[in-house]
Order: sequence, then structure tokens, then C-alpha cells
Amino acid sequence: MANILVVEDNPQNLKLAQLVLHKAGHATLAAESGEIGLQLAHDRQPDLVLMDVQMPGLDGLEVTRRLKSNPSTSHIKVVALTALAMKGDAERILAAGCDAYLAKPYQYQQLMDVVNKALN
Repeated sequence: MANILVVEDNPQNLKLAQLVLHKAGHATLAAESGEIGLQLAHDRQPDLVLMDVQMPGLDGLEVTRRLKSNPSTSHIKVVALTALAMKGDAERILAAGCDAYLAKPYQYQQLMDVVNKALN
């Protein structure tokens, strides 16, 4: 169906997201850092990026800003996956250029709902 890049520094969360996406018929790419995710997005042009917000080094919001400001990647949909659920976090995430966000921990169906909505 779709080619989805999962950028997640937690190996268990990364494997879980990939498993859920594979079961739904999607192909996945994996990056365990923002730097690798940015490079893969440029090189492979996925249909969608699931972006962890809080990562060491280049965080997910900065990666998203860079993707959205580059004409070659600005079309790629980005869904933030975040444990940030405080007042103002949603606005900050969307202002960085994310097309949607999903709070962690999430249920499998919530992940698929946000993926399907972002792809359509």
C-alpha cells in the first residue's frame, strides 16, 4: 500500500510500529535518530513519516521543519508520535509542520486511524 518511514529512538516502539504497519500491508523504513530519518526521507521519498518528537540530537520537530522547508520533501506527510500532552504541545507540534499527531501510548487502531487519515 504505502511506504512509511518510522523515525523512533526507542527500539521497542520502532518494532511495534513496524509490526502494526506491516500487518496492514504497508512497507516500512526505519530510522533510530532524527539525522538518519532526515537522510532516509530525502533519499527514499516515503509517502508518510511517523516521527517521534523527543529524540536526542536532532529532535522530531526540527526534522519536520527541515523536511517541510525543503521543496524536494515538503509534500511528505508527517505524523508526530509524542508523549507530550501538555497544554500548548499540540499547537507547537502542528506549527512545526506536522500534519497530525498521536499521543503515546497509543492503541494499534489509533495508529492505523491516523495513518489512514494522513494517507487519504
